[in-house]
Amino acid sequence: MNEFSGDQNFKISNQKVTESCPSNIALIKYWGKYEKQIPANPSISYTLNLCKTNTEMEFVADETFSVQTFLAGKEEVKFAEKIAKYFRSIEEYLPWILKGKYIIKTENTFPHSSGIASSASGFGAIAKCLMTLDQSFSGQTDECFTLKKASFIARLGSGSACRSLYDGLVVWGETKEVYESSDLFAVQYPNDEVHDVFRSFNDWVLLIHEGEKAVSSTVGHGLMNTNPYAERRFQEAHENFATLKKILKQGDMNAFIQLVEHEALTLHAMMMMSEPAFILMQAGTLAVINKIWEFRKETNLPLFFTLDAGANVHLLFPSNKDEDKITEFIIKELVQHTQNNGVVKDMMRF
Repeated sequence: MNEFSGDQNFKISNQKVTESCPSNIALIKYWGKYEKQIPANPSISYTLNLCKTNTEMEFVADETFSVQTFLAGKEEVKFAEKIAKYFRSIEEYLPWILKGKYIIKTENTFPHSSGIASSASGFGAIAKCLMTLDQSFSGQTDECFTLKKASFIARLGSGSACRSLYDGLVVWGETKEVYESSDLFAVQYPNDEVHDVFRSFNDWVLLIHEGEKAVSSTVGHGLMNTNPYAERRFQEAHENFATLKKILKQGDMNAFIQLVEHEALTLHAMMMMSEPAFILMQAGTLAVINKIWEFRKETNLPLFFTLDAGANVHLLFPSNKDEDKITEFIIKELVQHTQNNGVVKDMMRF
């Protein structure tokens, strides 16, 4: 038993709930995990504002347990099987969960396979729906606990989803640098420890490749189990966290840029050093990175990048007086490297 074990005193009824959850982009990367979605190292992310998953969950009480899912109006049988398996795995925490059938309708405000973590926003939205049902069925009214448990439950579906439940900078994974950080759920990074220069950022995602990835994130995580550099990587993440904590407080933009880009490239270096090795970056990814470096060298303007486990590039730049010059450069020089002139524009503000 743990603090999230479900209350056996509940009363179910037919319900229909709707929740929304944004995606997030990690600055210090989570890559490698243990059983039950325990991260091998701490991570920290910005929660996005516009790229969200909107989910409607209908629960029909006292029916045989089943799950039916629709993504943007289209029934997805394999996804339903995945969600049903997930629901069975969390019965310990929500004892009523298998006592009815579900019709789940979900859609994203961003393109599929866009380099924006749809599993994070998707499982975040599902966890929020489940906790809304749980509050109704069990009478639980503690909002702070409900949010914490939603993060815990979301993690069991998709690791990074636990960070999407909170705004701003969010930490997942135990680290001595952040009070009450945990491997079991995410926590907000303390706002009073963040300099104003890091509170308002643009995140434009260049869609270099819009198809399915050659290697899934699940497989990629698994390959860290035999990666000869894995332990050093996990140690480095802790070291980078300590460095980032100082940077965030001091407002050192140049050091922030250096660390965030290093983390992105380290993620992909781990992929290249796996057995078997794999490369998710494409020619357009490298062209964009080189152009960003050249632009920064010539202008000293704070345009930089991060990457998820894919080819697409997250362009990060603060909302300030230089914003127009940076966006002009992006449109003129970088969009040409996308597959179909695809750009998803988002921001992080808190």
